[in-house]
Amino acid sequence: MKKLPILFGVLFVALVLVMSSLFIVDERQKALVLQFGQIKSVKEEPGLAFKLPFIQEVVFYDDRILSLETPEIEVTPSDDRRLLVDAFARYRISDVVRFRQAVSTGGIALAEDRLQGILNAQVREVLGSDSVTSSTILSDDRSELMERIRDSARARALSLGVEVVDVRLKQTFLPDQNLDATFARMSAERAREAADERARGQEAAQRVRAQADRTVVELESDARRQAEITRGEADAEKNRIYADAYGEDPEFFEFYRSLDAYRAGLKGENTTMVLSPDSEFFDYLKSDTGR
Repeated sequence: MKKLPILFGVLFVALVLVMSSLFIVDERQKALVLQFGQIKSVKEEPGLAFKLPFIQEVVFYDDRILSLETPEIEVTPSDDRRLLVDAFARYRISDVVRFRQAVSTGGIALAEDRLQGILNAQVREVLGSDSVTSSTILSDDRSELMERIRDSARARALSLGVEVVDVRLKQTFLPDQNLDATFARMSAERAREAADERARGQEAAQRVRAQADRTVVELESDARRQAEITRGEADAEKNRIYADAYGEDPEFFEFYRSLDAYRAGLKGENTTMVLSPDSEFFDYLKSDTGR
């Protein structure tokens, strides 16, 4: 009977030792086994794992993609228009050994503080470069800028054992004191663009009118030329007919031409003509033969 308490004590101590030796790694975590602050092993696969009781300890790190939001910072693009920008990043702990060496016991809080400094520096560097203007930053098409910030931040965050998955510019806006000046400058730019458009429109209208006037002149000239040709052909045909008629019956031709002369000369109600008595004008009125 005296051995029974001792047996229970031994079993209890053994159970405590076993429980102190076992730990579970969740699928959302990575674990480091430390002994007196030194890294002894890395547990990245989920499941049951072992450590030396009381001597070794386990530190867990999140293996999921984490978010980090940066406070507003002021940047000055190449056109010297100050902007307020805040961004957010997605990151994950890619190397737990390097992460532990970089932040020691500071953990996620210290790592995010350093990562925030890296992001802010890269945002200022990229958005403040000579090739970037405020219009580019404020436009919807700024994905290239965000990719440049992400790539630069990713390269510098490797020393922390962190992989920067993505960086996005959450808000980009002008400081209140710059809004009025910016609005006036934008209004002036739009007025200048409108004036340029009107000038280009007037120039195009002048070209169209000049081309139309030229076309009208060319068409009228061609019409007159065609009319003169037609009139000349008609006169030639008329003369040919007259000549043929004269050849067929000269006397009738002279009679017909005299009737045309009478018709042209005796127009109107009062026609006065002064002729000598022996004038040939009225020969066909004196006799039926005109002689």
